[in-house]
Amino acid sequence: MSAPERRNLVERGNKRILPITVQADLLSVHRSTLYYRHIPPSEEDLDLKKRIDKIYTAHPEFGYRRICAWLNRYEGIHINHKAVLHHMREMGIQAIFPRQNTSKPDPENKVYPYLLKGLAITHPNQVWSIDITYIPIRTSWLYLTAVIDWYSRYVLSWAIDDTLEIDFVLEACRSALSQVVPEIMNSDQGSHFTSPKYTQLFLEAGSRISMDHRGRAYDNIFIERLWRSVKYENVYPKEYTTPREARIGINEYLKFYNEKRPHQSLGYRTPEEAYFQPHVTDVVNG
Repeated sequence: MSAPERRNLVERGNKRILPITVQADLLSVHRSTLYYRHIPPSEEDLDLKKRIDKIYTAHPEFGYRRICAWLNRYEGIHINHKAVLHHMREMGIQAIFPRQNTSKPDPENKVYPYLLKGLAITHPNQVWSIDITYIPIRTSWLYLTAVIDWYSRYVLSWAIDDTLEIDFVLEACRSALSQVVPEIMNSDQGSHFTSPKYTQLFLEAGSRISMDHRGRAYDNIFIERLWRSVKYENVYPKEYTTPREARIGINEYLKFYNEKRPHQSLGYRTPEEAYFQPHVTDVVNG
């Protein structure tokens, strides 16, 4: 079960059941997320976040000052850069230096070198990548994480949550590793990905860890392209109303992406075909 589903199983206000602290331990959920009472955002805030997300998705090189200038000049929204920065931090995105809020490593955690410079990608499971993106919905927002194979663009696993707690990231990683182990696992330098909870999963499985250079938006280029496809082809046109609707729709889209969506860079094969039948035709990795 996903973290949100486990949180929904917690029962409150009933003296005949176990204390919330015990329920949280049994269900493996963070107690802090149970005590937090979410205040619904205003329609104005949601609309602004959606506009920021669209600008950032189209221009991941834009920092908060440039996004602020864009909003003022082209969107007719009068807002200062501090307010834009506040929204972007809440969304989990920031200026390219660092590129994302999750790109702030914990100073106590080890940062691994970038291993992919000049590396020829020649077969599936040679390099995987992982990232997190913001998903706007009408009444709130969600976070989506995915593990993608660089050679084939095949999405091995994904998970959706309504918080940036690390649990849903680990859930996606464990799901991918239950299928096969990559030679190299690449990510940004975010606190999720420098956490020993994350790195130990792959090191113990036998993978090497690679991390993007600070301030380099395109070191993880294939998963950036995945996010654009997810948003332009599914999230923005659908305009999901509820978290449940978004989860169902995004799950359906990612299955379509893997199994039916042809990629020009794959010789118009699908990621699933390129992953499970490599070298049938030449794959362009660029």
